[in-house]
Amino acid sequence: MEQQMPNWLKKRAELTPERTALIFENKSYTFLQLYQSASKAAGQLAFAGISSGEVAAVLLPNHSDSVMILYALQMMGVRTVILNNRLTAKELAWQLEDSDAAALISEDSFEEKLSQIKKESTIKILPKEKIFQFPEADFQLLEEYHLDEVTTVMYTSGTTGSPKGVLQTYGNHWWSAAASALNIGLQENDKWLCAVPIFHISGYSILMRSLVYGMCVVLYRNFNERIVLEGIEQHRVTIMSAVSTMLLRLTDALGETRLPEFFRCLLLGGGPAPLSLLETCKQKGIPVYQTYGMTETSSQFATLAPEYSLEKLGSAGKALFPNQIKIISELGIEVPAQSEGEIIVKGPNVTPGYLHREDETKEKIKKGWLHTGDLGYLDKDGFLYVLDRRTDLIISGGENIYPAEIEGVLLGHKAVEDAGVIGVADPEWGHVPLAFVVRKAGAAIDESSLISYCTDSLAKYKVPKGIVFSESLPRNASKKLLRRKLRDWAAGQGETHEPSKD
Repeated sequence: MEQQMPNWLKKRAELTPERTALIFENKSYTFLQLYQSASKAAGQLAFAGISSGEVAAVLLPNHSDSVMILYALQMMGVRTVILNNRLTAKELAWQLEDSDAAALISEDSFEEKLSQIKKESTIKILPKEKIFQFPEADFQLLEEYHLDEVTTVMYTSGTTGSPKGVLQTYGNHWWSAAASALNIGLQENDKWLCAVPIFHISGYSILMRSLVYGMCVVLYRNFNERIVLEGIEQHRVTIMSAVSTMLLRLTDALGETRLPEFFRCLLLGGGPAPLSLLETCKQKGIPVYQTYGMTETSSQFATLAPEYSLEKLGSAGKALFPNQIKIISELGIEVPAQSEGEIIVKGPNVTPGYLHREDETKEKIKKGWLHTGDLGYLDKDGFLYVLDRRTDLIISGGENIYPAEIEGVLLGHKAVEDAGVIGVADPEWGHVPLAFVVRKAGAAIDESSLISYCTDSLAKYKVPKGIVFSESLPRNASKKLLRRKLRDWAAGQGETHEPSKD
């Protein structure tokens, strides 16, 4: 029997109508006000031609208006493709085409990007400024959510360089929220600070938890450490999500001061934190919960409690209550503790698959187990250690970057014969991409020209921070690129990311 439950926002507005649901730029909204505003937006979206069962894409920043639109689309039963604001127009146009979105909902601040998208796509573009001027039309409000129904799609890069749309059901989001609450607990006075992008699962999951818990979200357009610290004090924030670069800036801004005692949890994603940072956090009394999760698991899947942060340094913790983790060999056999292998995960918050990618779904999800492609091991106490995030993945400031995507762009240049990309350590972003390039015979191309070329096709954070020219790249007998060798080459160049002179 298919599981259903009442519309989350409507139910929340009935249960706790006067409770504060959202704070944005010092303006507060109760759950009743949020429901009324989202319902109005739904009527206006219906007037614009958006209806239940359709696919709509959104290109929106962290803003209260964005929250209203996202909730409205969910209540209408519109499958929502949530686009990454940092992507280029070309990347966005590709995802719009791949997802079969009927319309793109955005705002005037993206005018330049939208004008470029119009050149690449015929999709109907609806700026929020225009939508909010429309009258309200009748629409079919979902009274119940079917937990197996897909509600959101988020694109994640693939090892082949082609992004994949990750399907996320109502049930995925529900169980993700439940797992988080069972892990860190839930208190009546909880407020969750969101300065991570709501187009990422890290930010969007906070909006979902708000509805399920009846919890206030303190939303920021972007991350500014001093403004965030002021907000924690002013709004009595108890929980915050962050990546290591944000945490580093927070600890620097704190100086000799400490976070208030009512602050009880900082969920840290985007890879393990360095020992020095964790020790600083311990000295300053910052309760850091290191996590492991991905778009395919609708946010955190395993979490390390702060009491283990130094004892189990580098660990992402244990699988949350409804979840399971195994480590398997190349033959698909579960390996014992301390043995390295591929991390596979199973749980009710794991995606049912990838949009329009049946073959990849079958390859990645077998008997309910998602084969992450990540390498790691479980220690004798069951704590997970991630050794290599999705083999070649570069995590830069919390953003996932796949080398193959950058390599594909570089190889599109008429002067490039071969290209290889790796991540190199960076004090601010954790890691940044570094490219190794072989020029075609007789071709003349320099570093600045290639970087400029990449800027036209790649989001800024994906653009190589340096180009190293070489006569050839290390490949094995099967012509597979040996990134390990590239890392050795990069280490041989010292700590700077300057290209070699040739």
